[in-house]
Amino acid sequence: MSTPPAPVHPSRFALAVRDCATMLRRNLLHARRYPSLTLNLLLTPVMLLLLFVYVFGDTMSAGIGGAPDRAGYIAYIVPGLLLMTIGSTTIGTAVSVSTDMAEGVIARFRTMAIHRGSVIVGHVVGSVLQSVVSVVLVGAVAVAIGFRSSGATALEWLAAFGLLVLFATALTWIAVGMGLVSPNAEAASNNAMPLILLPLLSSAFVPLHALPGWFRPVAEYQPFTPAIETLRGLLLGTGIGHNGWLAVAWCLALTVLGYAWSTSTFKRDPK
Repeated sequence: MSTPPAPVHPSRFALAVRDCATMLRRNLLHARRYPSLTLNLLLTPVMLLLLFVYVFGDTMSAGIGGAPDRAGYIAYIVPGLLLMTIGSTTIGTAVSVSTDMAEGVIARFRTMAIHRGSVIVGHVVGSVLQSVVSVVLVGAVAVAIGFRSSGATALEWLAAFGLLVLFATALTWIAVGMGLVSPNAEAASNNAMPLILLPLLSSAFVPLHALPGWFRPVAEYQPFTPAIETLRGLLLGTGIGHNGWLAVAWCLALTVLGYAWSTSTFKRDPK
């Protein structure tokens, strides 16, 4: 009589991937059932786009040497608004993580036989996917009102998409850390507010040379400006210079910092 084969147990890596996929599905379902937060955060860059184009467009376009029909200014501000969209989406991530902490959901997950890192990985991957969808929607609005890329090649489009995903990953890890240390959803929203305010203090809406001299170095070397200038160069054919490697360096540094902060905070047992 033959001996039945021994059962095959999945590896620890396979179990971790399964748990991460489960947590990702949970967060996507949560976002679908409660879309008001995502919708509110998404409307901010759309409203800014329409405001700056149709209210301030003529004046701002003349200030940067754009065309009288505002086409030049539309092309100028879209890269900055795409990154602002990512910042807006990640605020929702900070609020979601903080809500899970305050309601005891994460404490419950800590007692379950699941891969511990899957809880925050699910939040991160879900937020990056939401950021990509939000960027596509804002980009579609921009195209509808006149944005046109100046002969960008397929490789440049791919590089622009990769930069957006990398930037979304970096800001998401920072937002997760903010959510874990915030006592409630309101505090998380306030703590994450710089993620949407920093683009206003960059080259998103006006060139760096138009800023006050004392403030120009701050605006030039903060995380958003190099990413905006790189994205602008890829989509519009303008010079990138040192902004490309500076944007990637900022993204990698923020990702490492956010990952270390989030994982150390998550692993810390509550008192």
